[in-house]
Amino acid sequence: MEYSAENIQVLEGLEAVRKRPSMYIGSTDSYGLHHLVYEVVDNSIDEVLAGTCKNIKVIIHKDSSVTVEDDGRGIPVDIHPEYKKSAVEIVLTMLHAGGKFDKKSYKVSGGLHGVGVSVVNALSEYLEVTVKRDGSIYYQRYEKGDPVSDLKIIGETDQSGTIIKFSPDKEIFPEIDFHFDTMATRLRELAFLNKGLKIELTDERKNTKKSFKYAGGIVSFVKHLNRNKECLSKEPLYIYGEKDNTIVEVAMQYTLSYTENIFTFANNINTKEGGTHLSGLKTAITRAFNTYALQNKFIKDNEKIAGEDCREGLSAVISVKLNEPQFEGQTKTKLGNSDVKGIVDSIVFEKLTYFLEENPDDARRIIEKILSAARAREAARKARELARRKTAFEVTTLPGKLADCSETDPSKCELYLVEGDSAGGSAKQGRDRTFQAILPLRGKILNVEKARLDKILKNEEIKTMITAIGTGIAEEFDISKLRYDKIIIMTDADVDGSHIRTLLLTFFFRYMKPLVENGHIYAAMPPLYKIKKGKEKYYAYTDQELEKILEKIGNAEIQRYKGLGEMNPEQLWETTMDPKTRIVKKIISEDLVEADETFTILMGAKVEPRKMFIYEHAAEVENLDV
Repeated sequence: MEYSAENIQVLEGLEAVRKRPSMYIGSTDSYGLHHLVYEVVDNSIDEVLAGTCKNIKVIIHKDSSVTVEDDGRGIPVDIHPEYKKSAVEIVLTMLHAGGKFDKKSYKVSGGLHGVGVSVVNALSEYLEVTVKRDGSIYYQRYEKGDPVSDLKIIGETDQSGTIIKFSPDKEIFPEIDFHFDTMATRLRELAFLNKGLKIELTDERKNTKKSFKYAGGIVSFVKHLNRNKECLSKEPLYIYGEKDNTIVEVAMQYTLSYTENIFTFANNINTKEGGTHLSGLKTAITRAFNTYALQNKFIKDNEKIAGEDCREGLSAVISVKLNEPQFEGQTKTKLGNSDVKGIVDSIVFEKLTYFLEENPDDARRIIEKILSAARAREAARKARELARRKTAFEVTTLPGKLADCSETDPSKCELYLVEGDSAGGSAKQGRDRTFQAILPLRGKILNVEKARLDKILKNEEIKTMITAIGTGIAEEFDISKLRYDKIIIMTDADVDGSHIRTLLLTFFFRYMKPLVENGHIYAAMPPLYKIKKGKEKYYAYTDQELEKILEKIGNAEIQRYKGLGEMNPEQLWETTMDPKTRIVKKIISEDLVEADETFTILMGAKVEPRKMFIYEHAAEVENLDV
């Protein structure tokens, strides 16, 4: 396919990028910083989609500069007929310039959702581009978006490809710290989504390297998701179809777990908020199982299986590729093309129906699980009604154990989930009643990884939590009804406390996941030691802190806290609840796949993966109780 300067179209210039970087990359924090790398990688992925690239290398250098290299066609180097500049310079200095707008050079592109490598150039202290093309090696350097050298030939080659090295500008980004695991997550996704593509990530700061290549594509992705789960079929079902220039790929497999796990992508972009492709998938699955169950007398003529029951225990990946994707919202994580829903629905329904007819044993096992889920859902219906969010004015319906705050603006409120009645009593006395609510929890809550919703909603501690938080759970979850901006888990700093915290985090991740994704869940960090010398007192949160304090003040009286209940209200406020002095850790999940796997290992039914996890991580922790 011909790809030259004539294919490059320019929509507008670069002027505003350095003035308002957040408009182009979302923010100048860690998210925006990593987005720079993904913009460059997206260009390489577009070469993969064009069938001209098989290898991508990403290197984080010791000085926190980054290199992205591919073996694609190389950015065109010839002079653009209208702008009288090389195509390389146009791509790197003009916003929305590229080969994706003319629909000839790239049939499908992921890069269109972003703003192009020109923004990376504008927000970099320097950027160096090396192009291997037409037998020559070309090189040009830019500083803060402007070229400081001409495009020149520096050697000969029989290879093709593009190498971009850039250093984010410290004037733009307050902290330049690339996270290896965050980048590895995105690159692993891209390798799963592009069968046979090899991506290497190297971190020269820690001498760490990871390589991703999956011959099975998204089938390998689903196997990866389910590797610690009991599956109802030997292999995932793979569906491929093409209609109206839209390619649909689905891999799906049912497990014995009770939660659905669906990952959605459009043109390699992780559409975390779903969209029309997800709607089409859900509709097709519900329609196929209802049709099959009715035809094979699993249900009666007047019965219908609900969609959520058809997806219990399902792990699935859907990847669609289309010419002109429309992404909704500022974060561009929801697909909006209305025609995609029908395309996905028809392709998946046809292929899934065929699978069920051709594999009656697998079909029976899945249908039996679905019907079991339906019975449990019906049993949970009344319990679910009790768990619905009550408005702030209906204070009489809030749990009796909850000591609520007087503030009614949720953005200013925080809820402490406190282990034990004793600590709960101290917390109620020590808190600031204006904005801090206290909910004592008695003992360990139910392990939701091993229970269905009907059983979960019978658990008193969980019911109380759901009512207090206000959002509802699972399918009925509504974050707009959240009564507290911060939900802080406060447990003892011992083995039992760690276990209770893990049980609570498992519940939030499985049934209130947006609370985790949007940064509403925190863990309080109570001190381990109180150090007293005369009238002076200190608190140490780690053994290392204790040593430093003792080195500084010498002999002192040391009290080791065994639990929160040993602290009086004043101490609890001063050490763990006062926003001026407390330490709370925000629980974030940068890698949803890894988080899913970790909760499955720690809290799931299989013992062997848990043993391996403990063996591998025992040296990293002081207390591990699973």
